[in-house]
Amino acid sequence: MMHREKVAVSHTAPELADKARVLAAQLGLPLYNPEDPPPALLLTLTPERLELRQTTKGAEGPLFVDFLGGPIEYRRRQTTSRKESIARAVGLKGGTSLVVLDLTAGLGRDSFILASLGCTVRMVERSPMVAALLADGIERARQEPALAGIMARLSLIPGESMEILRTWQGEHPEVICLDPMYPHRGKSAMVKKEMRLIRLLVGDDEDSDGLLAAALTVATRRVVVKRPRLAPALAGPAPNFTIGGKNSRFDVYLIAPLA
Repeated sequence: MMHREKVAVSHTAPELADKARVLAAQLGLPLYNPEDPPPALLLTLTPERLELRQTTKGAEGPLFVDFLGGPIEYRRRQTTSRKESIARAVGLKGGTSLVVLDLTAGLGRDSFILASLGCTVRMVERSPMVAALLADGIERARQEPALAGIMARLSLIPGESMEILRTWQGEHPEVICLDPMYPHRGKSAMVKKEMRLIRLLVGDDEDSDGLLAAALTVATRRVVVKRPRLAPALAGPAPNFTIGGKNSRFDVYLIAPLA
């Protein structure tokens, strides 16, 4: 995980100074002084959104959560069928609607697609900085009337997934989803800009095996683990079945059959 001293909060307009100061205090991060050398990453408030910016040599464009357009909007418009891989993996059938707990929300894309298909999704994100980006994207999307129904089914729980499972109270989720950060190695394993930047913040998910074991005790119907297509399954029981794709697959662990 990236050391916090390598991340600071900044802003692009004077009227955002107070908001940036509050955000820095909430996250326990320094407020960037333009007179100082920049840290490796800047969590930057702009008039439009919150962005993660890389300042090192060869830096790419900013990272932000956008449910309103771009790839996620295109994917939502294409994902109108419950025959989609992720829909089949969680067990959506006919007019059913499921309560899903996404323990590794990241940028929230899979959760958003599940919500667009009618699921109620609680997203967990352990990195406070990624959670801040996600919360910003959720807030902006909630202002869009066309997405009001979808966003009403999405909620965010910042925190450590293992602790949240250990102390879970109330009604249990029917489905728990995991998409642990896989330890890519070698030049042939380059991943998208988004994942490279998130990896700088959160590192690899070294507790994935334990998280699967805990999830199997909390979910009432199934646990779904998203893996790179050629990656080994997590340690523990073998998945009941797998749904494959071009670059990734879903390993499905059944707890009880859907009615």
